[in-house]
Amino acid sequence: MQKLFVKDKAFYRLLLTLAVPIMLKNLITTSISLADNVMVASLGDSAVNGATTANLLTNFLFTVLMGISGSVSVLCTQYWGKRDLKSIKTLAGIGLRFSIGLGLIGFTMAFFFTEFSLKLFTNDAATIASGIGYMKIISWTYLLIGITDVLVACMNSVENVKIGLAVSTTAAVLNVILNYCLIFGVRFGTFVLFPKCGINGAAIATLISRIVELTILFVYVFIMDKKLRIRPHQLLAYSGVLTRDFLKYGLPIMGGGMIWALNVSVQGTIIGKLGVPEAISASSVAGTLFNLVTVITFSVSAAAGIIIGKTIGQGDKEKVKQYVITLEVLFLLLGLLTGALLLCTLLVIPVVYKGLSDAALAMSRQFVLVLAVTGIGTSYQANSLSLLKAGGDTRFVFLNDTFWVVCVVLPSAALAGYVFHAPAWLVFALMKGDQIYKCAVAVVKVNRFKWIKNITRDNTEISG
Repeated sequence: MQKLFVKDKAFYRLLLTLAVPIMLKNLITTSISLADNVMVASLGDSAVNGATTANLLTNFLFTVLMGISGSVSVLCTQYWGKRDLKSIKTLAGIGLRFSIGLGLIGFTMAFFFTEFSLKLFTNDAATIASGIGYMKIISWTYLLIGITDVLVACMNSVENVKIGLAVSTTAAVLNVILNYCLIFGVRFGTFVLFPKCGINGAAIATLISRIVELTILFVYVFIMDKKLRIRPHQLLAYSGVLTRDFLKYGLPIMGGGMIWALNVSVQGTIIGKLGVPEAISASSVAGTLFNLVTVITFSVSAAAGIIIGKTIGQGDKEKVKQYVITLEVLFLLLGLLTGALLLCTLLVIPVVYKGLSDAALAMSRQFVLVLAVTGIGTSYQANSLSLLKAGGDTRFVFLNDTFWVVCVVLPSAALAGYVFHAPAWLVFALMKGDQIYKCAVAVVKVNRFKWIKNITRDNTEISG
């Protein structure tokens, strides 16, 4: 019989060793978003609305790109359990091809069809005018982030999580400094050191930091790393078997990423077209604070995925079961912590977001209260179901997300907002309600343990 908490001290030690650097990395990344959010908010509601709307396409693309890096991670962690480095390098190359191709598509749409892209999310002329310049600049990051995500995923898969922290820290410090300098401008008397660029300055700062981030990562991966020792030509290697496996297990993850990105984008569109301009700003504030306080739980989830995938690759199914039960309890406890922390942020919203109108601040507090409740469910079900990916059952996760998004979340929110003209906070609550509903699915599916599968192949099969 399995126990609530595993007694294996090595498990907790490894979980912390992996989770802490990932947590710091995510915290730094989220802090960048918070710094962007706060600085842009000081320019007023129009600037926030423009940047937020422009980032809806950005977030859609980034979510799909994360699906690609997640696909790489699922396979690589299990091959790491077998210590099959050659297959890991080949999978990295496969992931990079998909990421680069998708980045080019996103860049083309955002850079050459900017106004059309913005009109997909809002009809407000002021918001569109404010977001055009921002989107054109930020679109260049689409060519960079996918490469970064895949390479970091490979490093994480072999338990080398510190490089992700290092590059994110460097990029974060640079981004915050450049944000301030380029949004507000820096002068010494009549000499202009940095021009005042408004919200476009935030986009320029992000682009520069992404370039520096990828440069540092290249130096580490191709020159300094001693685990994988990847060489550029090895990323060009082709394997029909691994490509088919990547598509088999990866397409559901990428599809899930697209569904979730579509969900976020359509939710942004619903909020943007409610006829309540302050709802856009409130959604941005609440979402940024939620991302900040959930850093811990999602970092533990990422570390757990590495451990579960590796243990499955080693062939120890009973140990996997015990680990999973312990992780479920941890996710629930972290969810309660998330809700408590979100309630605490209600005190700082008026202090941090001084540039927003009173209506936007009041609605931000309403949205945060909704997330304080649904965030408990998010922590348990999202992270518990993410373990299924490590076990190779990526198809179920895709179908589950698709059902709730397409059949429940978006229809109910659209009806509430456009047909019944419900208040913005209720529409927002309906958008997040699936985070509670899915808990019933998670507790049944995860604890049946039928999803635990070793999806690796031996070298003879791969070569053949």
